[in-house]
Amino acid sequence: MNFPAELKYTKDHEWVRVEGNHAYVGITEFAQHELGDIVYVDINTLGKEVAREDVFGTVEAVKTVSDLFMPLTGRVLEINKKLDAKPELVNSDPYGDGWMVKIELTDTAQVEELLSAGDYKTQIGV
Repeated sequence: MNFPAELKYTKDHEWVRVEGNHAYVGITEFAQHELGDIVYVDINTLGKEVAREDVFGTVEAVKTVSDLFMPLTGRVLEINKKLDAKPELVNSDPYGDGWMVKIELTDTAQVEELLSAGDYKTQIGV
């Protein structure tokens, strides 16, 4: 499995790519592997501020529906429209075209509380 070192991670299996005061958020390769084939991504928080650890949407796989938890407090600026037609991008490219939301960070200090790739791997037992 792939765990890019430049990303940050959460215990809830989201990844974060910080670019200045913006961040892209998705689910990890481990999470999409555990869920199985992703068939639908439902995010209705565009334009809203979502607090860290609050639900910002759901991801539906063949067998289950899982909540998506916001890793950092921020306002949702963009939702990945590619996922409307191709939710399977979360499976095939979780760290690239499978990103879910772009947010504007409210508190950049929260970034320091996220897990490194090594810490995340330890948490999931890899």
